Amino acid sequence: MARSGRGLERSLENRHIQMMALGGAIGTGLFMGSGKTISVAGPSILLVYLVIGVMLFFVMRALGELLLSNLAYKSFTDFADDLLGPWAGFFIGWTYWFCWIVTAIAEVVAIAAYAKFFIPLVPSWIPALACVALLLGLNLVNVRAFGELEFWFAMIKIVAILALIFVGIALVATGFTAPSGAKAELSNITRDGLFPTGLWGFFAGFQIAVFAFVGIELVGTTAAETRDPEKTLPRAINAIPIRILLFYLGALAVIMAVTPWKTLSADKSPFVELFVLAGLPAAAAFVNLVVMSSAASSANSGIFSTSRMLYGLADKNDAPAAFGRLSAQRVPSVGLYFTGLCLLSGVLLIYLVPDLGEAFTLVTTLSAVLFMFVWALILFSYLAYRKNRPELHARSVYKMPAGVVMCYACLAFFAFIIVLLTLEADTRLALAVSPVWFAILGGAWMLRRGRRAVTA
Repeated sequence: MARSGRGLERSLENRHIQMMALGGAIGTGLFMGSGKTISVAGPSILLVYLVIGVMLFFVMRALGELLLSNLAYKSFTDFADDLLGPWAGFFIGWTYWFCWIVTAIAEVVAIAAYAKFFIPLVPSWIPALACVALLLGLNLVNVRAFGELEFWFAMIKIVAILALIFVGIALVATGFTAPSGAKAELSNITRDGLFPTGLWGFFAGFQIAVFAFVGIELVGTTAAETRDPEKTLPRAINAIPIRILLFYLGALAVIMAVTPWKTLSADKSPFVELFVLAGLPAAAAFVNLVVMSSAASSANSGIFSTSRMLYGLADKNDAPAAFGRLSAQRVPSVGLYFTGLCLLSGVLLIYLVPDLGEAFTLVTTLSAVLFMFVWALILFSYLAYRKNRPELHARSVYKMPAGVVMCYACLAFFAFIIVLLTLEADTRLALAVSPVWFAILGGAWMLRRGRRAVTA
């Protein structure tokens, strides 16, 4: 394979890794989608996010133990290939690539939509194209430039969430009364009980909320470029779930304390509504700017992770050799260009289809389904590791708590989510489409295996 003599550069630090995973997992799902989740589940949405966060924490711990059991693993494609077989590395690598392509296209669409607030007379495809070009250019420089960019993208989101929490606490503390007569007080959260929409509303919340956590596993694609991974990865993994739960639960609790959940609109951002209530006239512009940066952050994560997946797949001859070439800056430039080309289909979509609301729902649900497949293969890899490599588990300094038991619990939870996705028309359509991807992937694997046999 034509490749530079040196590998990927280990220049990502702890702050980069943590902010990258936060940037991937805290996105438009919180800023724009939380109104819908609250209207569906009421206060029980806090429990929904807590349950999802706890389950994914154990997925992250399994991921961390596996990556640190062998520092030759560059990402989860490597340990899936090693522990489950070449088919698993092929399936998880290409599925993760497709996950982020789909997610990044959705985020490019979102950027174009929210850019209308600031530049209403400019055609939507122009800011989308500019965003793709900017993010691609910055990723081509070097991995540290990507890390710094993602650090500040994530910082914008975190500052916005902390500002909302601070303003909300101030409104509750001062007994603020809205023009509608509703008073800001903690009892707004519990007045109608924890499950005011019933168990069905509680379960429906899972369908929407699970997408908000996609990207949490992003640290699994940074192992080859992380400085001092034995220290950095455990710190990042231990901190990420706690911070995500703090930001999600804290923000949603404050929103429901200030504004009774029944009065929140499903199709409006509760962030905007809360800042408007607080008398901040620039709230709409501020939140739109945050949402744009949030979408750009997620697209940035997609560009990074897809190019690294292609690099790892090429290393095992599961992708064209060109994707394994590194530039002088030690980044997989061919993979980056290919990712940028794929994202241009999102720009084309904006140009051809004016109303993308339904398509956005379909794309994000499909992305969530495929991400759950990736998470499940990480857990199956861990089960194989515990069964076949007990000596590595015994030596591990970063053991997954209740490893085997929690693996099965998480797998059962994902099966539960899949069942829930069959109950609504829009999510059911995305679920029905997902087997097409696996059929294509299965056909590609059969061809790949056939070529391997002929070569042998």
